Amino acid sequence: MKRIGVADTTFARYDMAAAVVDELKNSATGFKVERYTVPGIKDLPCAAKNLVDNGCDIVIALGMPGPESIDRQCAHEASQGLIMLQVQTGVHVIEVFVHEDEASDDAELRWLAEQRSREHAVNVVNLLFHPERLRRQAGTGQREGYEDAPSL
Repeated sequence: MKRIGVADTTFARYDMAAAVVDELKNSATGFKVERYTVPGIKDLPCAAKNLVDNGCDIVIALGMPGPESIDRQCAHEASQGLIMLQVQTGVHVIEVFVHEDEASDDAELRWLAEQRSREHAVNVVNLLFHPERLRRQAGTGQREGYEDAPSL
């Protein structure tokens, strides 16, 4: 049985992990979810590492950086830690960040957090169980959350 790690933060203004877990359960079987919640976005690399060390086959790391420049910097640093973890372990860590300044109001931010979380949950299922689906989508301008970009 595969193990999917879900790392999220209390700093986020929306429970992105709940959306991921719901989408995972609606998209596949044959896996167990292990959730690890931390205070902030810079804690996500450690949470993801703990999930990998506990035997997770893939991890999805969820965060919602605030609108200030320091928040963007913290998200960048967390992203670098998640990338390093992937390189060092060979385990995919799917980063799902929704920046508060991506949306014009709270309703759009909630929609974006939900949509992006669910679409990346499907990516996790495809990476683990159906990699051929991702190969068929190569070069098609897939975007998680907002509208896909047109392929060339």
